[in-house]
Amino acid sequence: MRFTIFQESRKGSRKVNQDRIAYTYSRDTLLLVVADGMGGHAGGEIAAQIAARLFIERFQQEAKPVLKSPLKFLQDSMLRAHAALGSYANQFSMLETPRTTCVACVVQAGHAYWAHVGDSRLYLYRQGGIIGQTKDHSKVQYLVDQGIIGADEVAMHPDRNKIFSCLGGLVDPVIDLGKRTPLRNGDVIVMCSDGLWSVLSKEEMSTWLTSTPILKTAPQMMAEAEKRGGSEGDNLSAIVVRWGPETLTDEPSTTITETLGLGQFETQIDRTLTLTDRKGAQRDLSDDEIEHAIAEIQATIQRYRR
Repeated sequence: MRFTIFQESRKGSRKVNQDRIAYTYSRDTLLLVVADGMGGHAGGEIAAQIAARLFIERFQQEAKPVLKSPLKFLQDSMLRAHAALGSYANQFSMLETPRTTCVACVVQAGHAYWAHVGDSRLYLYRQGGIIGQTKDHSKVQYLVDQGIIGADEVAMHPDRNKIFSCLGGLVDPVIDLGKRTPLRNGDVIVMCSDGLWSVLSKEEMSTWLTSTPILKTAPQMMAEAEKRGGSEGDNLSAIVVRWGPETLTDEPSTTITETLGLGQFETQIDRTLTLTDRKGAQRDLSDDEIEHAIAEIQATIQRYRR
């Protein structure tokens, strides 16, 4: 496989970043994950962390070096993450189960497969046009489908954050699976939380990313989105992949996986965690606290990754 990859997550104007983004790849398969912890529920960042880590760990168990069934892997991982969040809440007697949206994508044998829950999105661009995208599980998407509002009204609608499917909810999540889609050199995959797509349209993202070196323009795009969010800006996160060799820059930015051995993986995942006390005050955890929290999360994931 050959690809160029960019990922970044910003707090925006929020005190805590509840988004989690991660990717990992073997010699022949790539996994991308974006999870947006739901701020109205305790431990949103914990929920996103559990979902992202469970995807990564299951992938590294099963991609030897390929997945037998990418779509089944995506669906099963979503369901296991949902169950793990319920288990975590029970273990610590939490009044509310931590919840998160999630979008994940597998690229294998030159094809992309994806699944999502909630309103974290995937866009697949080819030569500046959209050839694939997710459809939000939200009240405003329902209003669009019914013709009550236009698609251009979604980002600013007062009910934009009302999600009817998520991981960790009271009912089993609705999981949408994208069809197996062949990739061509130059195709661009964008996965992002609503903090990005609510301030930048898919057409604007195309302008930023499809005809320019993504390692140069994607950070500029994120900065512009954060600026537009202003004092009310949400957390914003994105993973951007240009498939094939990078032909738009002379910099050696292309990732080439052929040199990885069987059973080897490259991984990038955020470790930042926060603590919320009973009064709602939040702070970043110390290194020791992070290790303790991750150990607790790891214990939960161990029960659900197989």
